[in-house]
Amino acid sequence: MKNKPYVTYTIFGITTAVFLIQFLIPYDSVERLLGMSSLSIAYGHQYWRFITPIFIHFGLMHFAFNMVVLYFMGQQCEAIFGHWRFAIVYLLSGITGSVAGFAFNQPNVLSGGASGAIFGIFGGFLMIGLHYRDNYAMRALTRQFTIFILLNLVFNLFDTSIDIWGHIGGLVGGGLLGAIVGIPGAKDRFSVRTRVVSAILLIFFTVICILIGLRKVGLA
Repeated sequence: MKNKPYVTYTIFGITTAVFLIQFLIPYDSVERLLGMSSLSIAYGHQYWRFITPIFIHFGLMHFAFNMVVLYFMGQQCEAIFGHWRFAIVYLLSGITGSVAGFAFNQPNVLSGGASGAIFGIFGGFLMIGLHYRDNYAMRALTRQFTIFILLNLVFNLFDTSIDIWGHIGGLVGGGLLGAIVGIPGAKDRFSVRTRVVSAILLIFFTVICILIGLRKVGLA
């Protein structure tokens, strides 16, 4: 079991269970309760909305696409990061995606989805690939992930229903988290200085986004 991608399976299971609950409970009540809503966070102090949007989806296609990507790409990335590092990158980059949405989406927008967290694991992997440029297999995977990211971001520009800021926030957060946590047995590839600078940048990015979001709704 230790070598199986059980974090990916667990996230997949939780997200699927939440989607089934969304399907069974009518009137979008789950989405309204758990979705990313700037006004609910700023005025209602519903801070759980920075986390819970990672696990909700708006429609079957939205859910299916994200879960297919998570299932196949998540297993590869978890094998490289290791279990706890993968969990940290996924969850925290999902939060940075929500924070970016809080900062740059319109206040009345309700958003959600695993995409920000998925972009986060891609961002984390790109950072790993940057430190393993001498490894052919890592270079090949890095190219594949880079193409996937670029195609998705270009597609996002033409589909206004997609939360592009959540994707960008997840990508940035994941990249910084990848530099912070590194991968098993690679202490020589990730210096203390790199980790500290990345942690400072992650905190700075998060704080700035929150301040922008509060200013947007007139609270800062």
